[in-house]
Amino acid sequence: MSPESQGCPVDHAALGATAEKPAVPRWEGRVGQWSKVPGSARMAWGLNYGLSRFGFAMASRRGDPIARLTTDPVLRANPYPGYEDLRSRGRFVAGRFVTATVDHEVARSILRSPDFVTGGDAKPVQGRLTNAYYGLLDERHIGPIDQPSMLSVDGDLHLRYRRLVTRAFAARSVAQQEDQVREVSAQLLDSLEADGVRGFDLVERFAGQLPVAVIADMLGVHGADRDRLLAWGDGAAQLLDPDLTWRQYRSSIRDVRGLHDWFTDHVQHLRHRPDDSLLGRLVQLEGDDRLEEVELRAIGLLLLGAGFETTVNLISNAVALLDAHPEQRAAASQDGWSGAIEETLRYEPPVQLTFRAARTPTEIAGHRFEPGEGVLVMIAGANRDPAVFEDASTFDVRRENAGEHLSLSHGAHYCVGANLAKLEGRVALETLYGRFPELRVTDGAKRRPNRVLRGWERLPVAV
Repeated sequence: MSPESQGCPVDHAALGATAEKPAVPRWEGRVGQWSKVPGSARMAWGLNYGLSRFGFAMASRRGDPIARLTTDPVLRANPYPGYEDLRSRGRFVAGRFVTATVDHEVARSILRSPDFVTGGDAKPVQGRLTNAYYGLLDERHIGPIDQPSMLSVDGDLHLRYRRLVTRAFAARSVAQQEDQVREVSAQLLDSLEADGVRGFDLVERFAGQLPVAVIADMLGVHGADRDRLLAWGDGAAQLLDPDLTWRQYRSSIRDVRGLHDWFTDHVQHLRHRPDDSLLGRLVQLEGDDRLEEVELRAIGLLLLGAGFETTVNLISNAVALLDAHPEQRAAASQDGWSGAIEETLRYEPPVQLTFRAARTPTEIAGHRFEPGEGVLVMIAGANRDPAVFEDASTFDVRRENAGEHLSLSHGAHYCVGANLAKLEGRVALETLYGRFPELRVTDGAKRRPNRVLRGWERLPVAV
């Protein structure tokens, strides 16, 4: 007997809405169907890195200014003159294989536009190459920018992943973590004092240890595993470099495999002994919210990597800049350290560039993009656009509009951990200089070789 025949009113619109409820977005990637083929790892490297290396080298020899930023060792060490060269050529610069921009307004528009996505697979050839790459890729070799990482998916799927982790990184949640960040920082500095050191590597003993301790706690990682995860994560981050050699790639995927194996065991542990960590809560999701194993590992790897890779570079870059500009260090000490963090993000961003591709035919600043056409958004160049930042090549911790930088992206892919990174950076500088007011950088500093991530591999300091 129907509800209507019993005199019960029926909301047909509601019934229709229920029947037509959209399916929960799922990642449908196919990974590894050819990963057992002999030489599959080398073929995967060839498709994702080897072709890029060959293309960049060929283009650079023909004078391509975009390719030179990757191939010229002088510009790899200091890319900012290269960005200014691009700026002098116009709002968009067309290279042999990709277009680039260092224009702040254009970059901001691209990053926030729904017409641009993180991959360029709309073109048939690119789509086939991507399918071949993922088919050859062992599931345990999925890196921080491979799908289903949040960095590499868009639309409803990206929104679904993002919603699952956003609460832990909301401003109120992060503010409640300040005591923990201060406690970890104090413990690290206490250890240095207890050792009686007068000099140490800032990256090894402080800038790397602080963020990894905080993010590890969020993921439910115990102290004994943190050093291993830090080493593996550092190796995995090299996969962001667009022109890795086969030897470098082979080393990186060994580290990625270590992370995947560790996360697999950790997820199983959390299924049997759930806790209230972020990863612990994600593991316990059921029904439509449930995440597959590969999705859990991808989220965990991304949060672990982004949780310390960006912040260790931010802290070490800030210390190096403040050492080189003692008058700015005095100003930051007087005004508070937030300005120093924002200006460091603008002036020396930990992430130098990002890639976007047109999803549909679209036009930005008079430039027509066809579906699949890519553009390199040179974040570090846009951050020094003189149309937005007065005296843009000057490091100024009192710059009023420093926060207009694009270092944490913009739009849908704005960094989910931005609040936490800024908090950790501010507390790190405040506690470090509060404990060691005479701290200075000494000889032996070494930049990281990564083209995309800019920071210090080693930064010796004396106290």
